[in-house]
Amino acid sequence: MIVGLIIACEVAFWVLLALGLTFRYVLKMPRTGLALLLCEPLLEIALLVITAMDLRDGAEPSWHHGVAAVYIGFTVGLGHSTIRWADAWVSHRFFDGPPPVKPPKYGMPRALHEWKVAARWILAALVAAGLLQAAIWYVGDTGETGSLRSWQSRMLFVIGINVIIAGAYTVFPKRAPVVAEKESEEVGR
Repeated sequence: MIVGLIIACEVAFWVLLALGLTFRYVLKMPRTGLALLLCEPLLEIALLVITAMDLRDGAEPSWHHGVAAVYIGFTVGLGHSTIRWADAWVSHRFFDGPPPVKPPKYGMPRALHEWKVAARWILAALVAAGLLQAAIWYVGDTGETGSLRSWQSRMLFVIGINVIIAGAYTVFPKRAPVVAEKESEEVGR
């Protein structure tokens, strides 16, 4: 049941996103589109409540419950940026809006961008780990919580990977190609 609900929430996320953008751009009703986009968090609240009810009713904690917590965490951490990206892409692609802003390619601006991306992923992992911990406390000593704890360790892995990636861009900043600099010098002559 929980897996089906997670799939339904994911499908509903994209349906609400499509409807919100349709109302915003096609039907020229930006407030209605915004209202639809603001309904997105209701999906996660419903998933959280139903997962908690499932555990309360005596379901043995399993990977399904872990995936539900991870899904909610990742929607909290990454949902807004996904909606912002989709909005910019649709505006540009179909309605002559400005092109989406591309991340910087080189140097410390790129490192800063990578830390911002890492921060979103870290927030997602922390929210998921917190929800998993709440589920562990909710179940208590009477239930088997190993599957929930294994998801927590995966969230620590996600945090570690993102810190390593952002740290690598900070310590070893990507440099602009030397060829481009030589060509610009030759053109200036």
